[in-house]
Amino acid sequence: MSAFDELVERAAHRVVEHASLGERTTYRVGGAARALVTLSTRSDLDELGPLIEGCGSPIVTLGNGSNLLVAEGEHDVLAVHLDGEFNELSWHDEDGVVIVDAGAGLDLPVAARRLAAAGIVGFEWAVGVPGTFGGAAVMNAGGHGSDMAAVVRSVRTWRAGPRSWSVDDLHFGYRTSALTSSDVVTSVSMSLRRGDPERANQTIREVVRWRREHQPGGANAGSVFQNPAGDYAGRLVDDAGCRGLRHGTARVSEKHANFIIADPGGSANDVYELIGVVRDRVEQRSGVRLRSEHRFIGFVAP
Repeated sequence: MSAFDELVERAAHRVVEHASLGERTTYRVGGAARALVTLSTRSDLDELGPLIEGCGSPIVTLGNGSNLLVAEGEHDVLAVHLDGEFNELSWHDEDGVVIVDAGAGLDLPVAARRLAAAGIVGFEWAVGVPGTFGGAAVMNAGGHGSDMAAVVRSVRTWRAGPRSWSVDDLHFGYRTSALTSSDVVTSVSMSLRRGDPERANQTIREVVRWRREHQPGGANAGSVFQNPAGDYAGRLVDDAGCRGLRHGTARVSEKHANFIIADPGGSANDVYELIGVVRDRVEQRSGVRLRSEHRFIGFVAP
C-alpha cells in the first residue's frame, strides 16, 4: 500500500480526493489538489502528519485562500485545512502584558473584533486583513500601520514533528518570514496590552470604513503586488495606465489599481496573465519590477 493510499484509508472522512482549491480561494477560480485533508485536533495532526509528509507531494496549508491563485487542472499537491481546535483564541495577563494565543485556522478579523471587545488593544489593524493566523505569520501580513512582526512572540509549527519559533527565529521582513510552505503553522502567540474597549472598537469601525471606501469587493485576493521601497504599487500600476485594464475574465479594479477582480466562472489563467501584463507595463513605464504578494499553485511565481 502506498503512503497516499494509507493516508486515504486512515483519514477516512477527513480527506477529500480531487478536491477543488480554486473555489476555496477568494478569487473563486482555479483548479484542484490531489487531496484535501482537514485536521480538527492536534491528535489528528500527530496521527496524519507523518502520512501526509510520507506521500512526497508538496504540502499547501489552506486557510481562507485570500492570497492564493491556483492554475486550472489538478495539481499533485496535498492541501491541509485546519479547523476545530485550530480556531481557538485565548489570553492571559503576564507582567503587564496580555499574552494572546491564537489557532492558525482562526480568521484575523474575528480575533481583532473579539480582542477589541475585551479591551485588549494593539491588534485592531488586523480587522482589515481577510486571512488566517497561519498565513499571516508566514507572510508577515499587515496593514494600517502595523503587521504581525509588531505583535508576534512565537509561532508553533509542524514539520516532522512540532517546533516552536521565537520571533528572532522568524526573521520577519516586509511580507516575508523564515517560514515556508512546508511548515504547517498550528498556533501563534502575541503580546498585546489592556486598553479602552470603546476606543478599540472605534478604531475597528474606522478601519472597516476605510476599506469599504478605498478597496473593491468582488472576487479578489487583496493587494496583488508588494509596495516597492518608498512608493506604492497601486500608484505605479495606475501611472502605467492599467487601472480598469481587462484581460479575458479578469480586470484591474477601477477602485484600487493594486487589486485584480475575477469574473464569476472566470479563469485563473486570465488572472495570472493579467498580473504579468501589469508587471511588464509598470516596468516599461517606471523601471520598477513589481513583486507579487500572492502564492501560486501550478504557475511560476511572476
